[in-house]
Amino acid sequence: MEKIAEGFKGEKAIITPYNVRNLQAENEITKQMFLTHIGYYPRAKYHFREREQGTNENIFIYCESGKGWIVYKGEKYYLSKDQAFILPSNEAHAYGADNSDPWSIYWFHFMGENVRLFSTIIGRPILIEESDKSRYKDRFVMFEEMYQNLEMGYSPENLEYVSFCLMHFLASLKYINQYREIKTVKETDVIQKSILYMKDNLENKIGLEDLAQHVGYSASHLGTLFTSKTSYSPMVYYNQLKIQRSCSYLQFSDLKIKEIAFRLGYYDPFHFSKAFLKEMNITPKEYRKRYKATPL
Repeated sequence: MEKIAEGFKGEKAIITPYNVRNLQAENEITKQMFLTHIGYYPRAKYHFREREQGTNENIFIYCESGKGWIVYKGEKYYLSKDQAFILPSNEAHAYGADNSDPWSIYWFHFMGENVRLFSTIIGRPILIEESDKSRYKDRFVMFEEMYQNLEMGYSPENLEYVSFCLMHFLASLKYINQYREIKTVKETDVIQKSILYMKDNLENKIGLEDLAQHVGYSASHLGTLFTSKTSYSPMVYYNQLKIQRSCSYLQFSDLKIKEIAFRLGYYDPFHFSKAFLKEMNITPKEYRKRYKATPL
């Protein structure tokens, strides 16, 4: 059961394709723990979900501000600023935003063979106590790293990195004292520069030569390097990012499917639908019907 507004201004979400989840479940690293959904809802007024059978994934909710509530195993828990809750998979639950002061929440769904390692923080409120070493912002940065890496595509390296970030993120809640002593650094390289250029030009027509010129490599050299690093050719990766952008449009905008197709440079709606189905195992129309209600 769901009762939710038409959308929340500033919201964002990524839902991974089912074929990617199959790869995650088989990969030696990602099978330990991996994301299937991730997003952020600001001031989520009227946000409400009820699942009598639960869902296949564990659901993490972090209240950044405002208030909300969670019902689990007959108990009602109230969440406010800097409180979190992890709902276990396949368990009945309900949750929603406070009517007068609706929560802003970071959230994700996750699963994997080693979820049990975090059983001590699942199914109960998690309070992150105020401290001069709280590192609230660092945890949000880590969340953004997971989101942005998925947003950059589904290469094995991205998926593996996100899995390690996910375990680190959950460990930061299980081992709060230890987490407050640690900092991480992120570096960039020519592959990231290429992907960022792709993302900036999803609604323009670019080719391999344009990409190679931007990063200062020959097309053949970049193609070989990119494929070795991501397991995808640059243009295949670029098209994956287009599909990801189209998912966002289908979920969070009222653009017609043919408008999305032309905006992202597809020949026609049929070409777009065929590419979308191949990547997501679902048609654009079915995707919008399933996820337009902002899934969480």
